[in-house]
Amino acid sequence: MKLRIIILLNKLITLVCKLLGRNASVFPASLVLKLDRNILEKIKYPQYVIGVTGSSGKGSATSLIAHILKDNNYKVVWNKSGSNLLNGVATLILNNSSILTAKIKADILLLELDESFIKETFKKSTLTHLIITNITRDQPARNSTPEFIFNKILTSITEDTHLILNADDSLVNQMTLKHKGKITTYGIEKTTYSVNTPLSNNIDAAYCPVCNKKLTYRFYHYGHLGNYKCVNCSYQRKLDYKGQKINLDLSEMIIENNIVHLNSNVFFAAYYTLAAYTLCKTIGLKEEIILKSLNENISKPKRMQNLKLDNREVIMLESKNENNLSYLQSLNIINQFKNNKTIILGFNNVSRRYKYNDLSWLYDIDFNILNTDNIDRIFCIGKFRFDVATRLINSGLDENKIILVNDINNIINLLKENSMGTIFTMVCFDMTEILKNLFLKEENGEK
Repeated sequence: MKLRIIILLNKLITLVCKLLGRNASVFPASLVLKLDRNILEKIKYPQYVIGVTGSSGKGSATSLIAHILKDNNYKVVWNKSGSNLLNGVATLILNNSSILTAKIKADILLLELDESFIKETFKKSTLTHLIITNITRDQPARNSTPEFIFNKILTSITEDTHLILNADDSLVNQMTLKHKGKITTYGIEKTTYSVNTPLSNNIDAAYCPVCNKKLTYRFYHYGHLGNYKCVNCSYQRKLDYKGQKINLDLSEMIIENNIVHLNSNVFFAAYYTLAAYTLCKTIGLKEEIILKSLNENISKPKRMQNLKLDNREVIMLESKNENNLSYLQSLNIINQFKNNKTIILGFNNVSRRYKYNDLSWLYDIDFNILNTDNIDRIFCIGKFRFDVATRLINSGLDENKIILVNDINNIINLLKENSMGTIFTMVCFDMTEILKNLFLKEENGEK
């Protein structure tokens, strides 16, 4: 009876939140879990409970998997809102559970999961499958080192969970040495975008986890992701599913001899597409079904939008703060655009989860790649605009190109009066909607 009451209460609180125009994805469970902290252990789950975790890319991978599954008539419950901690996951699960039977009303439960809080969310072996996209330095004030995160994930699962691993990441690949359950790996072979030396001086995993000798890389994709081997003890990546012949101009790659569409022309799209393909094949979806969803019924990218300002294109990128590798990938996307361009950088909050305001991660990013002639202006916005501008100047960028925006509501006028070329916004989540609304108001002629 108590279980039914909690499920009903969660649904009612969610309804009230929606009627009041409040965010209903997290708050309901923050209340009802006080009645029973172990409520999720009492829910009846479907055949597949799939988790997606990692330092970056988990949201995009989850979204694409949901698209494939729903496109093929699976009833999927997933955290589209991106709320991936205990309260967000619990709210989702309870809202989609039957009051009478406590059973989730779906064929598949698909969850983006914060890598540090899997164990807090599921105290017993609930996950049937878990994708690990990568492990990098991420939110250091909360997550400490990549090794700390690795151990967090390892201690959160049992041998009943089938792991889907990005084996290009030498940290993630350590799971093949530690996990006693089923493992399926994926990775990308050498492409025209691969390099023989790392693009950044900040490498998260340069040494063998077995014997501590330095790893030898045949090539890097970015960061510490690539094809590596320890010549001392033979630790290396081994792939079950391979991505090949990536062509970002055509937005496609090859998987198992099939041309596969990428829903965005950026390299990490190849990784989350390959992860989605691997997971779907692992749970038994037929190849032609997966390919139809990827190549015909195309999904939209989760974190890239295109708008207009007069006749100028506005490309909106999102990259989480406190993750130097993710941030650098977004800067590389901008850098690949060879025509004249203007960039908007900044954030109001370092983190959405704590208020330490640690800015050390800014100094792990190679901002010097923006020191090019085709960048017209860089606008620094948000509460930390002075810190961002200081970091840019510290990296050798021309101070005359940098404009501090003290009033975000005036940015449209500043862009029109002081810049030219394609506009790239590269901001964190808190600023994306603000900028988007300002551009849409201008486009619609609103004041």
